[in-house]
Order: sequence, then structure tokens, then C-alpha cells
Amino acid sequence: MRIISVINYKGGTGKTSTVVHLAHGLALLGQKVLVVDLDPQGSVGYYLGLSPQNTVYNLLIDNTPYTQCIVHARPNLDVICANERLYPAELAMGQFRQKEKVLAERLGTVSGYDFIILDCAPSMNLLNQNALFFAREVILPVSMEYLSLVGVKQLLNNIKIMNRIFRRDVVVTKVVPTFFDKRQAKSKHVLESLTRVFPGLVSSPIHANVALSEAPGQRQTVFEYKPNAKSAEDYIKLSREVLDHDQA
Repeated sequence: MRIISVINYKGGTGKTSTVVHLAHGLALLGQKVLVVDLDPQGSVGYYLGLSPQNTVYNLLIDNTPYTQCIVHARPNLDVICANERLYPAELAMGQFRQKEKVLAERLGTVSGYDFIILDCAPSMNLLNQNALFFAREVILPVSMEYLSLVGVKQLLNNIKIMNRIFRRDVVVTKVVPTFFDKRQAKSKHVLESLTRVFPGLVSSPIHANVALSEAPGQRQTVFEYKPNAKSAEDYIKLSREVLDHDQA
């Protein structure tokens, strides 16, 4: 089972869209996927039209069994949702003795999935520390903006620190260029920088696409909303690249 954190400290990088579409893409390819939303905005549940009784708050703070927090979203795709209660959850977790390991302890016995994908908030917080402690891989969505590269640098430094302190071996396995527009020189420059810094790790880019921005309003993924859209093609290609990485 592969455990992947999808994270970038800068907001607006298409992180949740990447989580939802990577998860659904893998599910469409026959993989069993569990998404855990660690962002207080709770966008994953909204995206997929879910209204769960129990959320990540209940999992982390009430120690509710994970089986009672999982909701079925699509064939092969399950979710543990989040909402605004994650903020007080994080404050409470700060008092725990091993506060960085809470998520790993709560989900340590999960089985039956090929992938667990963690949607992380765009910040340096305790929930993200938990995600990086639990995960074995990191996927970085990076929008085609120069400031996105600053967030990547901060994140890489934090991963190195956590690996050293906790004797972990978390690695970046994919860097995903998002909001790519081949008509803009900026997109090409940022993509070239990513390719130089992460040789062999940069995925095919996710193109800026109207269908991708409209799909959440219909509580659908782009695979459901407009399966012939360029972004649907991009995300299924990314899903295959992530799946192939495990087989390499």
C-alpha cells in the first residue's frame, strides 16, 4: 500500500483538484483508493458531493475507528472528510505526547487499499507534520507561478528535517505542473526550472482548463463532468504515471 501526501505550502496550486483527480483516476484504473482530507476547508467532500457523519476530527480527537469515518464516494474510491472542526482538532493535538504521530496511530491498521492519498493544507502546521510522518511519498503540485517555487523550497527543507529527526525516508516521487498554458512564456520558464531541479520526477503538465474549474460546482470530477476535456486526459495520464512509478 502506497501512502502519499499531496502538499505545497503555497495556496492556489491546484492541490485539492490534483488529489481528487489522481484518486479518481487511479480508481478508474482499478486501484482501491482512500483519500484523507487534512485541510480544514474540507474541499474534497464538497468536490465529491459527500456529507459524512464522522470526519477527520472524530478520527483524531474522539479516536473514532477509521471504519466509522470512511464514506464511499465512487467505485474503488473512499474518503475520510474534513471540515472547519480540524482547526480546534489541531489545537487539541498540540497537547498530545506524540503529537506528530497521531494520524499514523489512528490509521496504522488500515488495509484493503492500494493507495492512501492525503490532502494537506497549504501551510506549515501540525496536521501536515502528521501527514509527512505517516506518508512514504510526497507529490508536489506546482502552479506555473514563480512564487510557487518558494513554497517548494520550504517544503523540501522540512522534509529533510523530519527525515533526520524521526529517521524517516520520505521522498518526493512526483512534481505536478498545474495551470499550464503553453501560450505563456511564464509557464514554459517555470516548467523548465522544475525539470532542472527535479530531473525525472516532473509529470506531464495539467493544462489550465474551463471544464476543470466548472466541475466542482456540479459536485463531480472532470472525468464525470466532461470526460473528453483536455484536463481529464491530463489527469488520467498522471494517474498512469503514478501507478507506473510503483512498478518501475
